[in-house]
Amino acid sequence: MKKGFSLIEIMIVIIILGLLAGLVLPNLLGQSEEAKKKIVCIQMQSINDAFKNFKLQNGIYPSTEEGMDALISNPDEEKYKSYPDGGFLDGTKPLDPWKNPYIYINNDGEIDMISLGADGKEGGSKESADISFSTCKAK
Repeated sequence: MKKGFSLIEIMIVIIILGLLAGLVLPNLLGQSEEAKKKIVCIQMQSINDAFKNFKLQNGIYPSTEEGMDALISNPDEEKYKSYPDGGFLDGTKPLDPWKNPYIYINNDGEIDMISLGADGKEGGSKESADISFSTCKAK
């Protein structure tokens, strides 16, 4: 008599594994997107701290046009005379978890940042929704 699994036993195991995968995978995929949204808020807080240091050194925040690049290199040596040699970031423009650049907005001294979300486009809903620093602070 040969020892081994019968075709029915193997089929039952495959069906059980399929059911488990069907129940577990959707929960794991949703957690991944939630984790990325939390990372966006954490990164924005770090960038906000760099902008605060910029303002402490120079008296004002950079303009919207100067943007995030102002944290890496001095956009105007006449305007920002107290700019440190190494800048305020490590030399690279920060990207969100979806590899898109953050959008910086200076509205008369009130700054905000936006990540365009998973789709990299303005607007969207659910995973593709834009995430702003002001909404991160509200949480």
